Amino acid sequence: MATVGLKRLPALERRAQLIEVGRAAFAKHGYEATSVEEIAKRAKVSKPIVYEHFGGKEGLYAVVVDREMDYVVRRIAEAIGEGLPRERIERAAIAFLSYVKDHPDGFAVISQDSPMTTSRGRLSSLLNDLAERIGDLFAETFKDAGYDTKSAPIYAHALVGMVTFVGKWWMDNRKSSVEDVASHVGALAWMGLRHLPKRPKLKIRPTGA
Repeated sequence: MATVGLKRLPALERRAQLIEVGRAAFAKHGYEATSVEEIAKRAKVSKPIVYEHFGGKEGLYAVVVDREMDYVVRRIAEAIGEGLPRERIERAAIAFLSYVKDHPDGFAVISQDSPMTTSRGRLSSLLNDLAERIGDLFAETFKDAGYDTKSAPIYAHALVGMVTFVGKWWMDNRKSSVEDVASHVGALAWMGLRHLPKRPKLKIRPTGA
């Protein structure tokens, strides 16, 4: 593709532009259906420019995913950094749903399946990052309340999974506000945690028992 007559951007600006273009393309078509040729065409550059900055489609994809994941993890970590337990749960829900609302392309990218060769390209990686951070918070709270801290990761993953998949549903059903959805998620999570027994036991007879 000829680039004669096109504006030559400084390297950092060109890289930022390609990241923006790549994010939009991956969000719309997914990783597999997006080509370097399409990315170059959208950015109005030659294919070698894309290879020069990222080494190819996979390199660009990895940068896009890492940036989105770092952003949303930081955003939620800040939200749960202070306040009463219920307030932290509600803030986490609001932070994530606000991300879904304000960054639909980014959320679409991290919600999609990705090439197996990337290290952080699946939604499960994001969930694990978030759950680890929230799990540390839960462990501190559990210890103070006399609960077994070993069970904290279970509740942390349950909470993160609930908020995340509500976010995926809400992305396509935005009939309620961020605050309204967060209030329901927060109420459900809080009522469960508030009445949490110290040693939960099944009410049903396990299969095979």
